[in-house]
Amino acid sequence: MSVTKERRAAASAPRRIWQMLRRALDVELRIYASIGRFVARRPAVPRGAFGFSYHRPVFTVLMIFIVLSAVEIPIIDLVVHRWPVVRIAMLVLGLWGVTWMFGLLCAYLMRPITVGPDGIRVRQGLELDVHLTWDDIASVARRKQVDEPKSPRIVEADGARTLALRMQDETDLVIALERPTVVRLPGHAPKGGDQEITAVRLWVDDPKGFLDEVRRYL
Repeated sequence: MSVTKERRAAASAPRRIWQMLRRALDVELRIYASIGRFVARRPAVPRGAFGFSYHRPVFTVLMIFIVLSAVEIPIIDLVVHRWPVVRIAMLVLGLWGVTWMFGLLCAYLMRPITVGPDGIRVRQGLELDVHLTWDDIASVARRKQVDEPKSPRIVEADGARTLALRMQDETDLVIALERPTVVRLPGHAPKGGDQEITAVRLWVDDPKGFLDEVRRYL
């Protein structure tokens, strides 16, 4: 039995590596796609829907990281300028880091949470995009909650499974679902992949405006 398990693990290892590489490539492509949307001023909002931002709690932190990453480039270049190979490698790495951080910020700006005729699209950063139709949704309510740092994304309590999409450990809205609903999260089990949930907690910068828009459909 143990030999069979070892063989299965060995066989699945290349597949896991391939999935990780493919995910990394997808994230990289989304970085540049987000920058493109930012330059073109075309946020990813479906026709007839309204977008709501959720970046306010992390905006300052991201800007600090971007500025610090940009400042590091000439400083490191000054230190390693005597070694051309190292200098070029550090320059490429530094520019890539700044581009990545800027692309992440653009993803927050250009991939808003949306409310529209087809339901609610709950988004966060580069990868997460959960579509909930109005038939899936029982209610939407304003409820601010602060969790402990590094709390799990899926919270299980009293038979319920809640997807908690926090910004700086906070959420300010809760979406209760009509029935247990399977959604796909970035990554693989147990934290990602297909997950059955009964509610979603999320952060929106304008919860009042979000609820006003929801009332048009629910």
